[in-house]
Amino acid sequence: MKVMSIDYGDVRTGVALSDTRGILASPYCVINQSYQPKLVDEIVKIIKENKVDKIVIGLPRNMDGSYGYRCDECKDLGNALLEKINIEVVYEDERLTTVMAHNILSENNVRGKKRKETVDAVSAVMILQSYLDKNR
Repeated sequence: MKVMSIDYGDVRTGVALSDTRGILASPYCVINQSYQPKLVDEIVKIIKENKVDKIVIGLPRNMDGSYGYRCDECKDLGNALLEKINIEVVYEDERLTTVMAHNILSENNVRGKKRKETVDAVSAVMILQSYLDKNR
């Protein structure tokens, strides 16, 4: 089963894919699109090209576990995807994944523009790997 994860942001959206056995997450791309209908079209294209079976969307809950406005935005994205393609959409807690992604990139001496271009994909990998590990 191939699984895709999405780290949905206002400006950039990170995408990661699992291997076909659903064991290992890898970065796929960062989509630079803030207009949701166009973003949905780009995600659907990736889903079709890669024969994705399930979508995991990172849910940016508050540190106390409550839901903020960004959670609603992420669920809106999930609903918009469901209108375009018939694939299961699940949500995974993504608290601190961006902070951890920045730490990983710092440890690997990735700075400046290169970091900005990759941090969302790394966050998507962390969301997906967390989901895969819990559901093995």
